[in-house]
Amino acid sequence: MIEKVFESGLWSSRFIIILAVVFGLIGAVLLFAVASVDIFNTAKFVLTTYFTGAHPENFHEDIVGGIIGAVDLYLIGVVMLLFSFGLYELFISEIDVAKDEKGNPNQLLAISSLDQLKDKISKVIVMVLVVGFFQKVGHSSYDGALDLLYLALSITAVSVGLYFLGKVGKH
Repeated sequence: MIEKVFESGLWSSRFIIILAVVFGLIGAVLLFAVASVDIFNTAKFVLTTYFTGAHPENFHEDIVGGIIGAVDLYLIGVVMLLFSFGLYELFISEIDVAKDEKGNPNQLLAISSLDQLKDKISKVIVMVLVVGFFQKVGHSSYDGALDLLYLALSITAVSVGLYFLGKVGKH
């Protein structure tokens, strides 16, 4: 009887994951809200600049930087969503409303193991790093041929990395 009570309590302890799921969702919502405000502020900046006719020195860089920064936040929000959905499906229950009419799970969010969750999250994190890289590249200055060579080599390295990342898990 003690074993049954202990095992029941042990099995029920998996519901502590609900904290990670709920706060992961809250984090995703906050990231989406902040990114949306950033896009709104960038749009307001563009409209104000065109209506007043005053073009700041780094006008284009500021616009691109604002939008890329928002994309970065959106991607991190997606990581939080994948994390929350994956933990819920792995530890609590399958999400029934995510299935189609035939009962097949949505392939985008279907997670059946920790390795699969890790793979999905790591791919999105790599995309966040790539977006961050291009944001930094956009704000850099290039003073000579050697700087441009380094830029070309770094873009090539990122491209090769993304190519091989796309090959992972495919036969």
